[in-house]
Amino acid sequence: MRKTILLLTVILCSTLTFAQKAEPVVVISTTYGDIKCKLYNETPLHRDNFLELAKEGKYDGSKFHRVINRFMIQGGGTADLQTIDGRPMIPAEFNPKFIHKKGALAAARTGDHVNPQRMSSGSQFYIVQGQKYPVDRVTQMSQRSGVTYTEEQKKTYEEIGGTPHLDMQYTVFGEVIEGLDVIDKIAEVQTHNADMPVEDILMTVKVLK
Repeated sequence: MRKTILLLTVILCSTLTFAQKAEPVVVISTTYGDIKCKLYNETPLHRDNFLELAKEGKYDGSKFHRVINRFMIQGGGTADLQTIDGRPMIPAEFNPKFIHKKGALAAARTGDHVNPQRMSSGSQFYIVQGQKYPVDRVTQMSQRSGVTYTEEQKKTYEEIGGTPHLDMQYTVFGEVIEGLDVIDKIAEVQTHNADMPVEDILMTVKVLK
């Protein structure tokens, strides 16, 4: 009996370990290159919603409609925050492990005045470009916002950069694992009218695994 329990425990632990490692990977293809992202299993509602949209081809042919250099690139809907197919909002899945470092994949949303629960858009997402912040600046921001950072996270903002003022305000549900240079290229395009690129930047999104 004890051997059976031990065996089941080992199998369960192995299964959990595999599940933690088997994060879905998607590729966002643009004329500027490919952006490969992994989606966090710790944010299952956002993960599954993004995978469903990608598998159904709902993102294909859509635009990065809002681009702000040294901040982020946004797509998956329209400039007035309309979603693809009118998809409903998603409950927030904030996790202090996941910060808005460069390459963070996060969900857009409407403002607090109409969305106090900070629920996410059903399709709109953004990828952080941001900028670098010295550790003491991040510490000051932390004191003002109440968001606590590990020393490693502070170092990430100093060495890689990001947008720390968005932490615990918007759900981060993935990160770029290849193609950070593509984000930089897109972020530098000419824009007009509410940060919309002058020339359309179209995307296709495919699930790799």
